[in-house]
Amino acid sequence: MFYTASDAEIKAGKTTDIYFRRTKEILEERNVDTEVVAEVSCGGLPRNWQWGVLCGVGEAAKLFEGYGVDVDAMPEGSIFKPRDKNGVRVPVMNIKGIYREFCELETPLLGLICQASGVSTSSARIRKILGGKQILSFGIRRMHPSISPVLDRAAYIGGFDSVSGVLSAERIGIKPAGTMPHALIITLGDQVKAWKTFDDVLPEEIPRIALCDTYFDEKTESIMAAESMKNLEGVRLDTPGSRKGNFKEIIQEVRWELDIRGHRDVKIFVSGGLNEDSARELKDCADGFGVGTYVSNAPTIDFAMNIVEIDKKPVAKRGVFGGEKQIYRCPECFEDACALVDDTVLECDGCGEEMTPLLKPLIRNGKIVSDLPDAKEIRNKVLKELEKVEVI
Repeated sequence: MFYTASDAEIKAGKTTDIYFRRTKEILEERNVDTEVVAEVSCGGLPRNWQWGVLCGVGEAAKLFEGYGVDVDAMPEGSIFKPRDKNGVRVPVMNIKGIYREFCELETPLLGLICQASGVSTSSARIRKILGGKQILSFGIRRMHPSISPVLDRAAYIGGFDSVSGVLSAERIGIKPAGTMPHALIITLGDQVKAWKTFDDVLPEEIPRIALCDTYFDEKTESIMAAESMKNLEGVRLDTPGSRKGNFKEIIQEVRWELDIRGHRDVKIFVSGGLNEDSARELKDCADGFGVGTYVSNAPTIDFAMNIVEIDKKPVAKRGVFGGEKQIYRCPECFEDACALVDDTVLECDGCGEEMTPLLKPLIRNGKIVSDLPDAKEIRNKVLKELEKVEVI
């Protein structure tokens, strides 16, 4: 019905690029059983990002399951840098096996991690900027519905508190979050009737947050909501970009007018075209944020898979560092250092702390050998590692 590939088609390599299929045909025809190590890395990050959040490892494990390969990877949710302190490209994953047996999986593998990692990185940056403010993922309406759970999961892993998508929240194991659309207010005829009907019909556990910019200005509607609803938790301002003016001043006006009328407990939530710049500007005057397209349409991280070893001998195309590598990290300085797997980096050059290897066994001979944590566990890992980095 919809123009999407099934799980079986993806796993069988049917979503690959044609040149990988032709490569497989050639290697099978010539009976080439070359064993390789293929490294997944990126030379840089979009938007001048200094670090990224790796996402999609669990799906990558399911992709390679049943294929005769070994895979080592950073755990999902790891913060990574594209290059180590010496400028060497950092591997986030190594795949070892007979190349013709897994070459068709390169395209789907990259698709599984490039987009999700871009979304999780973008959401993690918003989380870092906003600190402990409430942040909701509102961006799935801009993307193909078949991947809405992927996008919301990645946003949640990056640090958002909840998501608007019903199926997404079900898959993650949380309750979906949102307020009300303008369509409800327009359909019911006026704002107060819509707010009160929302309050009358829906269960008490759903927060009473009134959308306050449908017909009148935000200040007027916010006062109306506060004076007509006894259990109002907050107001949401979702003014279109062409009508915003100075959004910060609008929020400050609303806050002032609510406070002087005794509604200091009513929170202000904002949405509509938010990005890193507006998050910085509004963080001190808004209580919650609904972030949409800026995260769901985040730039992909351009991971590539390159052969770096054949029959235990280092090889590499131009721009790639040869040899199977391990990446080590100082838990104190958060500095990374690459080394060949036969070498060991024991101490950090900066502080002398013992460094920890980041690539862990994920697949052995086609079997998943690592626990695949759920989204909540991965999110907690991201939040902990975010304490070690800054948003520039």
